Amino acid sequence: MITWLTDTIIGKMTMTFLISMLPVVELRLGLPYGMAIGLTGKLYPLALLSAVVGNLLPVPFIILFIKNVFAFLRARLKKMDGFITRLEERAHLKSEVVKKYGAIGLCLLVAIPLPGTGAWTGALVAALMGLDLKRAMPSIIIGVLIAAAIMTGVTFGVIHFS
Repeated sequence: MITWLTDTIIGKMTMTFLISMLPVVELRLGLPYGMAIGLTGKLYPLALLSAVVGNLLPVPFIILFIKNVFAFLRARLKKMDGFITRLEERAHLKSEVVKKYGAIGLCLLVAIPLPGTGAWTGALVAALMGLDLKRAMPSIIIGVLIAAAIMTGVTFGVIHFS
């Protein structure tokens, strides 16, 4: 068994980082996970850093390459077309907020920790809207930081949703 992933600070940071990179769960699971496995107190900044960096790492790649990846998958794997079309349709629905509110809308789309939002969705929306990396990244970074603040508050019990 690879115990360094659960027994060392570097391992805990690595797991927090990797979970935060995953679509759908992103930082919303990564940060509480890091805190649950012991990155709390003086170690909380390490959980926060791992989760934020892990959540942001895929963003530039999504913005720069997702259209090409979708085209490649459609050309090579015809069965992926329906799935890709559904992703594009969902992103198009989310893009209405960005069209209406611009950079603030993109930031809010990323910041609100609900299903169907987050950095992956924000990056997909930005890419499909044709926003370049320089325009989209600041809004997405700020959105991820807001999501981290919200998840910190939820995890510490400062923010309640009941």
